[in-house]
Amino acid sequence: MNSGNIALETAFGIAMTIFPVLLAIMVFMCLIRAIKGPRIADRIVAINMMGTMTMVIIAILAVKMNEGYLVDICIIYAMISFLAVTLLTKVYMGVYAERSAERKKKREEEDHDSTIVD
Repeated sequence: MNSGNIALETAFGIAMTIFPVLLAIMVFMCLIRAIKGPRIADRIVAINMMGTMTMVIIAILAVKMNEGYLVDICIIYAMISFLAVTLLTKVYMGVYAERSAERKKKREEEDHDSTIVD
């Protein structure tokens, strides 16, 4: 950083050490949410949040270590994370549509059966 202000540089160094640790803890909390659920939508959002926080951790490390290639890795990770969440959402929507069609068909059969009995 080289601003000449020792206190500012020390605070910056401490922040750049603490933030990735806090983000890593939050990633593990999102992992718990992704495993427990309760719904598929909660799991997909948790996975998306994990990807976003991982990108932020990589970006912070790029600044702290002054390594430019980490920014490229961060961008690649963002694209992969986006594709993964999009794919999971697409699969979930297909499963949801199948279940909805099965429920509708079952209700129609029950309604048909009940009208025959009456």
